[in-house]
Amino acid sequence: MVSLPDRSTAGAWALVIPLSVALGALLSRWSVPAAWIVAAIAVSGTVALCRGRELHVNTHYYRFGRGVIGIMAGLPLVGVAPTILASFLLPGLLFSVLTVGCSLAVALALARAQKEVSRETAVLAMLPGGASTMPLMAQEVGADYRFVALTQYLRLLVVSVTLPPIAHLLTPPAADATSGAADSAGMGAFHLGSMLLILAIALGGDKVGKWLRLPASGVLGPLLLTVAGGLLLPDGWSLEPPPVFAIMAFLSIGWICGGGLSVPALRLFARQLPTTVGFILGLMALCAGAGWVLARWLGVSEFEGYLATTPGALETVLAISHEGGAGAVVVAMQMIRLIAVFILAGYLPRILRAWDRRRG
Repeated sequence: MVSLPDRSTAGAWALVIPLSVALGALLSRWSVPAAWIVAAIAVSGTVALCRGRELHVNTHYYRFGRGVIGIMAGLPLVGVAPTILASFLLPGLLFSVLTVGCSLAVALALARAQKEVSRETAVLAMLPGGASTMPLMAQEVGADYRFVALTQYLRLLVVSVTLPPIAHLLTPPAADATSGAADSAGMGAFHLGSMLLILAIALGGDKVGKWLRLPASGVLGPLLLTVAGGLLLPDGWSLEPPPVFAIMAFLSIGWICGGGLSVPALRLFARQLPTTVGFILGLMALCAGAGWVLARWLGVSEFEGYLATTPGALETVLAISHEGGAGAVVVAMQMIRLIAVFILAGYLPRILRAWDRRRG
């Protein structure tokens, strides 16, 4: 393997940062899913492999990025009225149990077949949705965040690329249909007070999460504060992070994942690639079938049913949903499953220990 000359950590970052920004801007212009994260993984991973040493992200910067991700994960919940969420609670929980249950079964089978992959790692890698948060949660529960990140972003790429052509084949609802739920209620006019509040949530949400004893407090703490803030703040206040904050957060995730790459880690992922791709395609087929059933159960279009149950790529889902005039069912169902995934991921170590005690 070709190695870079011996460089200080500062020298390596002087190379990683501008290249990541340049590649991220290029991929974003090409509409590549998760462009900034993919760019950061590619650049930092290449530098880490060439140096033969990991790249470590500054702790404070990483905390800030993790908090911003939590804020962005909570914003769609602000845009859905509690009454709307409640009306879709039963079907949302049933379909969440179905998809998450299948994911768990495949993940545990993967962990048994490949001893190098822990159960925590396998489960977080296979959970549908929350691609930007799963690597962060993996690090908090002691799983292999590199394997989790590579698997999650492969799923995100496949789902994002296939969503538009599949959705195009389905008939969307009427263009004047009410789809306000897809618009976040946190999208008011931005001002200095909003930015200060966003900074406070991003940097202090972890401490609040720990005080509340939340699992994965670095993500769920800011998420909870965002939902509470969106419901309590006066009109005109926006909790939508500025684009530069979002880009900084996405880069931090990519650098954490890519900077920890090694040749053994890549070999492990390559060995699991056929299984991973098979799972992704199987999960997409399962979700498409679930969407067909959901459409008939709730009396909505197949277009809405498919978008409501697709496994991840939430940003793409919301964009297509808004363009096609989909109703609140899309956001509500996606959010109910996302909450279920977050809870499972946060309490994963306890759940697995309880499972072992029951089996023993």
